[in-house]
Amino acid sequence: MNGGAAIIQRLKKHLSAVILTACLLLLSAVSLFVGVIDIAAGSLIAGDLETLEILFISRLPRLLAILCTGAGMSTAGLIMQQLCQNKFVSPTTGATISSAQLGILIALLFMPSSTLWSRAIFAFLAAVLGTWIFVWFIQRIQFKDVVMVPLVGIMFGNVIGGITNYLAYKYEMTQTLSTWLVGHFSAVLRGRYEIVYLTVPLILLAFLFASHFNIVGMGKDFSRNLGVPYNLVLFSGLTIAAMITASVVVVVGSISYIGLVVPNIVSMFKGDKIRGTLADTALFGALFVLVCDLLGRVIIAPYELPIELIVGVFGSLLFILLLFYRLRHGRTAPKMAWLEKKGGA
Repeated sequence: MNGGAAIIQRLKKHLSAVILTACLLLLSAVSLFVGVIDIAAGSLIAGDLETLEILFISRLPRLLAILCTGAGMSTAGLIMQQLCQNKFVSPTTGATISSAQLGILIALLFMPSSTLWSRAIFAFLAAVLGTWIFVWFIQRIQFKDVVMVPLVGIMFGNVIGGITNYLAYKYEMTQTLSTWLVGHFSAVLRGRYEIVYLTVPLILLAFLFASHFNIVGMGKDFSRNLGVPYNLVLFSGLTIAAMITASVVVVVGSISYIGLVVPNIVSMFKGDKIRGTLADTALFGALFVLVCDLLGRVIIAPYELPIELIVGVFGSLLFILLLFYRLRHGRTAPKMAWLEKKGGA
């Protein structure tokens, strides 16, 4: 009986992860059959060559890229929020995406015949450097208001974006750069997306160092008292987040709000402990991107809307709601906020 009770308690603890996994598997199966060219289950079973080519060259790589993008960007946002002690910091508001785009443009300017991996290296370096500069800058701000920090990041990202656009116009690279300015999965094919697999080992690294990220998120003095090297863990975590972001930008392009909205929604229900929320954040991020991608494929079918447009619409609305909620209730969970409101009434 004790063993059964323990299993039930463990299932309750991980119920959200189980539900998210089930929904993700179901929609993943649906995603394989949705597109301009319909895939019939009977054709797959019969081993139709054309159907198998569509599945393995286009649909399956696209699905894997979607899952890696959603899980990776959400994890990157969670890490940045924990390390910067601010719920509105993310790859979007921390200049990480803008820096990765600048790195890609520099690779195209100085190495016109560069491969995708060469551009990825430039994107990695630029994203890491840009994120480090942003965090170095906000550490020197005396009054870190909850909204001021992401605003500084947005302004810094706009400065980097301005430099990128200037170089693109000067060297007539605007049309080429547009590929990485708007995120979309329509160009994801076998042989052209595998860089995004780097998100998987990086997410595993985040799991391994989750406890250290929690401690560093408590502040420099708290970390030193526990013997945790503050600067080393801080910049290691930021490097992981920046590399995840860069690997996504190189393959898919810019996708905003995922790393900002998803960790906030999960933490509202699961708390702020990164080890307890990391799995749910990755799963919910993958599910969120998958749903948005499916909507982009069916809204004006047979045409397709870019994933950046769908995520931007839903993400901006959710961000506004989260902004008002955080300013009013802080880090209080929705259930506790409702009880407090009821008790006050």
